[in-house]
Amino acid sequence: MKRLTVPDILARKGDTPLVVLTAYTAPMARILDPLVDILLVGDSLGMVVYGMESTLGVSVEMMARHGRAVAKEAKHALTVVDLPFGSYQESPAQAFATAARIMNETGCQAVKLEGGIEMSDTINFLVERGVPVMGHVGLMPQRVHAMGGYKYQGRNEEGAENILRDAQSVQDAGAFSIVMEGVKESVARDITSKLRVPTIGIGASPACDGQVLVIDDMLGMGGYIPSFVKSYAHISQVIEQAVKTYGEEVKNRTFPSAEYCFPYKKK
Repeated sequence: MKRLTVPDILARKGDTPLVVLTAYTAPMARILDPLVDILLVGDSLGMVVYGMESTLGVSVEMMARHGRAVAKEAKHALTVVDLPFGSYQESPAQAFATAARIMNETGCQAVKLEGGIEMSDTINFLVERGVPVMGHVGLMPQRVHAMGGYKYQGRNEEGAENILRDAQSVQDAGAFSIVMEGVKESVARDITSKLRVPTIGIGASPACDGQVLVIDDMLGMGGYIPSFVKSYAHISQVIEQAVKTYGEEVKNRTFPSAEYCFPYKKK
């Protein structure tokens, strides 16, 4: 299959919606790659993989490690890796150093960072130096404490105007697409119609140019499932039943049977 590129993603604005899912491991990336347009190695791995309470404790080393595993298996989808909290906010130079390291160590095609107008200079700095950037506005998990929790955004006119301003600033700075998370549906719809670059919704609007979900959430593997997530399967139940059956067979000594044992010859 043809490898999708940043220009390919840009060209999808207003066309067939982009299919985006998170991936954190090589086996999952191998399954998802031919089925999606973008594989996002999100800093959500801190909560999904490591059991953290938020994404704030995720390190550059963790993102590089998981990004490398995913990018190695991606033959079709564009691979995007999150820049973790504290690795890019200090200065454009810091952001470039982090992005360059992640792209070099993982082989990904782009990075994602959170922030609006205040990050526009940083985004422009990266893009001018050859780093494709996916933006992220609305609910920003890396700012969960400053935002007072995981609350949906754009509740009033002022909030809607702020998100639009952020999205336009990120676009004008050179981002090739923008994730809109936890945004009031009508606001996300309006912003999508006003931008030149694709919007990717998560808890936003079907009018967005694409949708992204956390893979563990949509497969029913997580504990808490956000209200905006549709679980397309309940893999945790399948795993539970498989382990129960395995345990029973071990205890009654029916596993391993002869077909799962190495043959041997008596001396």
